[in-house]
Amino acid sequence: MRLVIADCTIDYDGRLTAHLPRAPRLIMVKADGCVCVHADGGAYKPMNWMTAPNTLMESDGEWIVTNPKGETLTITLHQILSDSSHELGVDPGLQKDGVEAHLQELLAVDPEQLGEGMKLVRREYPTEIGPVDLLCRDADNQVVAVEVKRRGEIDGVEQLTRYLDFLNRQPDLAPVKGMFVAQEIKPQAKTLAKDRDIACVEVDYDELRGIERPQQRLF
Repeated sequence: MRLVIADCTIDYDGRLTAHLPRAPRLIMVKADGCVCVHADGGAYKPMNWMTAPNTLMESDGEWIVTNPKGETLTITLHQILSDSSHELGVDPGLQKDGVEAHLQELLAVDPEQLGEGMKLVRREYPTEIGPVDLLCRDADNQVVAVEVKRRGEIDGVEQLTRYLDFLNRQPDLAPVKGMFVAQEIKPQAKTLAKDRDIACVEVDYDELRGIERPQQRLF
């Protein structure tokens, strides 16, 4: 991973246009090509980013990041304050909590909970950047990559987007659709998923487990 702290200006041109005026920021370039721009605040969310696959062109005082979708992120470097690279190695991946892991297990047993005619191909389907929770085929025999979360937030949509980028490079699978599944999906995550043509499905954990809720009892 490369970490650059710089006094910079950021311009994005793609689905819309956006401009970040000159200020000190952290620029992260990950091994998979993802480029993220962070301010000293705003929790985990970057101010702007470009997911892989990307092409990064560096010239004196300017970085231009482009992708196959025609998006462009231009980073104008007025002053570089720090520039370092670190080899992080292979990440062991996120250890799912009990509910999240059990949701994945229950949906693998009965994938039609996600849609009529849905069939499981494999759990934990491997990619170069980590395993996809469920790889399925829908009623039209199209491949569907399913990411399962307990709570559906923007970072989960970003994770699924990266998986889809890699899966759609495989001729025996492409085109691959995405499906984001959780007990509750935040409105911002739904908006981002819709923009990226990813389906959102909310599931009831208790219903999947076959547990009768107290409020459903008459006596």
